[in-house]
Amino acid sequence: MSMNNQGRPSRPEDIEVQSVTTFTGNRALQIEEPLIFETGHMAATGVDLPEPKGTTSRLGGLERKSSMNLPGLAEPEAMRHFVRLSQKNYAIDMGPFPLGSCTMKHNPRLNEKMARLPGFADIHPLQPVSTVQGALELIDTLAGWLKELTAMPAVAMSPKAGAHGELCGMVTIKAALEARGEAETRTRVLAPESAHGTNPATAAQCGFTVDGIPADETGRVDIEAFKAKLGPDVAAIMVTNPNTCGLFERDIREMADAVHEAGGYFYCDGANFNAIVGKVKPGDLGIDAMHINLHKTFSTPHGGGGPGSGPTVLSAALAPFAPIPYVVSDEDGFHLVEKRSQEEGDHHSFGRMTAFHGQMGMFVRALSYMLSHGGDGLRQAAEDAVLNANYVLARLSEEMTPAFEGTCMHEALFNDDFLKDTGVGTLDFAKAMIDEGYHPMTMYFPLVVHGAMLIEPTETESKHELDLFCDALLSLAKEAKAGNADKFKAAPVLAPRRRLDETAAARKPVLRWEPSDDKSMAAE
Repeated sequence: MSMNNQGRPSRPEDIEVQSVTTFTGNRALQIEEPLIFETGHMAATGVDLPEPKGTTSRLGGLERKSSMNLPGLAEPEAMRHFVRLSQKNYAIDMGPFPLGSCTMKHNPRLNEKMARLPGFADIHPLQPVSTVQGALELIDTLAGWLKELTAMPAVAMSPKAGAHGELCGMVTIKAALEARGEAETRTRVLAPESAHGTNPATAAQCGFTVDGIPADETGRVDIEAFKAKLGPDVAAIMVTNPNTCGLFERDIREMADAVHEAGGYFYCDGANFNAIVGKVKPGDLGIDAMHINLHKTFSTPHGGGGPGSGPTVLSAALAPFAPIPYVVSDEDGFHLVEKRSQEEGDHHSFGRMTAFHGQMGMFVRALSYMLSHGGDGLRQAAEDAVLNANYVLARLSEEMTPAFEGTCMHEALFNDDFLKDTGVGTLDFAKAMIDEGYHPMTMYFPLVVHGAMLIEPTETESKHELDLFCDALLSLAKEAKAGNADKFKAAPVLAPRRRLDETAAARKPVLRWEPSDDKSMAAE
């Protein structure tokens, strides 16, 4: 028996997709979904509750006088609405997420399962310490792993995000300067142009003056320009390593020695630590403080909505000034030091970063990730991330233009030179990627590269996925060079919505839904 090869066309390219129209506006499984306000009925509700009896209002006359105008839907209608919306979102479980500097990688479901265990998922920050011994032990164990991986003697676990960890590190530096009696004289912080934008912002928030350092032709810190800026008023330098261009700062040890000799401290932005875990220990590089994004390097769906975690490792010079609370243990178990009066010895904490101690869900996920990988597995993850990025760099270099010569670390950076005189810009190229089924890469960042396109494949993508991704981008690059600019200017044409007027949306945002006049009249 042979298959019938004369049936109806089944592949998208066999028919003109744009010519197909439907009565509903739906396109097969791509369901047209209006706003929930447009489908719900203001006078209806999916749940009926009786008016409370025998109660007295405690709102002091501030009770609502009018309806909230929330749409009322039956349970199936509400469920379908949000499921349909979710199907219009790109997700890491659908395909590669090439956003550079964001580490959008698949995270093992094992870690999610562990974070949902009773005792972790339902823990409360005001529970008696005797009832959270397991949680404190987990925090202490995770802290041990972080100190081992970084070769640093201390770590503050309470910062709740990367920028929060930066603030922790810089406030610790400021406390150390105050203890030395130099807080009034050391007021300048050096920040390379290849650093993350939060670095100078954090320094400024701490009251420091920010002094920029240019990059050299290789995309790294200009070491001579850096040394020329050193002086008795320098409090610290803030370096992102690997930097925002996806490059390792080869002179980092020389920079550390120089800033220490000048009396300053070395802060390293560890957001890209996932590229060097198990390969390089920051403490061996002369770093005094470095935050670690647990939600990037050690698992948690990045951008998933909710708190992150940014523990900050500290050198011996800064460890005495670490924030409270912190975990200690003795023969009676684990305890949280939460007051300065509880401290012993030479500990001079600058105070408290946050009301409670970090974010338990992040801690559980991170330790699960570490224990399941082991030291060798973490090292391999870093090696695979760098290998994948360099594979993408090599393949795309056939048609696209790398921003800098040589190999990269965990992300590949391209400029828009290959689009010169094509009439196609970085934004147009990125919009065309949507029609190919890919979320665009990071665009126009870092600012030091014109028309930048920053791609981070991460270690979790297979060669097959990377090849398909690269083939799609190479095809787009060839089309742009062939003069097919109209296609790019129109893109995306296959997405649920066409290209938005982003300038108008930013300048004239519509923040509240109002019914149109005709619908208002019909309702009346």
